[in-house]
Amino acid sequence: MESVLALSPDSPVRSIAREVLIHGPISRSNLASRLGLSGASLTRLSKPLLDAGVVRERNELVSGGVGRPTRPLEIVPEAHRFVGIKLSGTSAAGVATNLRSDALATAERLLPSHEVRDVVATILAVIEDLGGAAQFSGVGISIGGKLSADGVVVRAPFLGWRDVPLAQLIEAEVAVPVAVENDVVALTMAEHWFGGGRGETDFAVLTVGAGVGYGLVLNDAVIAPPDAGLGLLGHYPLDPSGPLCFEGHRGCSSAVLTIPAICAQVAATTGQQCRYEDILDLARAGHPVARAVMDAAGTALGTLIAAVGNLTMVDLVVLSGEGMELAGVAPERIDAAIAKHRDPEATPIRLKRQPTDFGEWARGAAAVVIQRSILGTLR
Repeated sequence: MESVLALSPDSPVRSIAREVLIHGPISRSNLASRLGLSGASLTRLSKPLLDAGVVRERNELVSGGVGRPTRPLEIVPEAHRFVGIKLSGTSAAGVATNLRSDALATAERLLPSHEVRDVVATILAVIEDLGGAAQFSGVGISIGGKLSADGVVVRAPFLGWRDVPLAQLIEAEVAVPVAVENDVVALTMAEHWFGGGRGETDFAVLTVGAGVGYGLVLNDAVIAPPDAGLGLLGHYPLDPSGPLCFEGHRGCSSAVLTIPAICAQVAATTGQQCRYEDILDLARAGHPVARAVMDAAGTALGTLIAAVGNLTMVDLVVLSGEGMELAGVAPERIDAAIAKHRDPEATPIRLKRQPTDFGEWARGAAAVVIQRSILGTLR
């Protein structure tokens, strides 16, 4: 399939496409007001999008504020399809999406090894499982680690990679644009345009799973400097009497919040290895050890949320990740910790829970290539 928009990155047509994608269906008067355009300019600039079938008019009439009612503009989700792939240490989980990042199909393959050639071959196999590269307008790949702007994996510890030009390697095989991004940055981009942060200009994303991740949106832009892929919030100090993390930090977020850390704490006290899901169930049932560990984790999470709100001055925090179910097990501890560490006159922090499995992480990868296609930043 051809690229989404064959326009220069600074073209105002792209701004129209972005606004319709995020805020549509949207009336022409509202759209013109948001972009500072006259009605005539909006009509002229939106014509290429209408002609290309990327944007359409809805059938129903709505009030445009002045004059006769108009048909609002909306994106045509089926106009383009994309692939998103979440790369972990064990598998490549893929999803096919439309232009709104809605999941259409999923596929997953285990990695035979961490060798670059094997990982590339697995990614290509997942793309084939989803219909083949010719069916898509772009491929997005998310990976835990530090990435360069041109899709080079600078560091991915769980794969043992350094300086791997992953975007270039995949693009040479699929002949469509490829975007590679840190997994938490990708998820933040998805939340910004399509998820819990849609319509918000300032918010943070916190993820808990195998690690602790942090994303930030300020002034309607995702903040993603090179160090965003280093997982710096994973070692934020939370409990001076807590356990040690794998790098020797006492009571940091990795030591008290992650799935491996919680499982290790329960095992150390009970002498039994339990799955995270079982620990959650035990805590709900009042098991003393599981309950104590989850309560402590809830206090730590609330402390971390308050720190993010205090330091960034955002009042919305989107909670995600495979381990974030602890927010449903210890909500009172979270709320109490937030209140303890916030000024009582500060704007209350809003929390939004977003379910996240590997399919959602893959959808985040698709959101990256969708955004960069719309914004014209893909090569």
